[in-house]
Amino acid sequence: MASTFSDDELRTIGDEDEVVLTARRADGSLGPSATIWIVRVGDEVFVRSAYGSGNRWFARALRAGAGHVTIGAVSRDTVFEDASAGTAHPADAAAVDAAYHAKYDGHYPKQYVDPVVDAASHSATLRVLPA
Repeated sequence: MASTFSDDELRTIGDEDEVVLTARRADGSLGPSATIWIVRVGDEVFVRSAYGSGNRWFARALRAGAGHVTIGAVSRDTVFEDASAGTAHPADAAAVDAAYHAKYDGHYPKQYVDPVVDAASHSATLRVLPA
């Protein structure tokens, strides 16, 4: 498994607003897709579930631990690692918050950005790695 995305992929992830994320089912097929926001912090890539861990796409991705993302010209099989607060390898919540603010503030209303930078979203953060 590659430890990070290529520089070109990271640039695309940084530039594009939305990712289509799909978790793998137990039989290996891809399940339902969700279009969500994605950010990068250095060479790491993160997605968050707005309003916390109750969203179905988040539960599927967390349970599966693997899936696929499409963002711009990037289409990759991926691994989803729980990076929520309180896990073995949590994301730097403040850095992920800052990445969401830098990318989405000014482009989207505050009521859309706030739910991905609040305490509930800190407990619903996935690190996305190439498979």
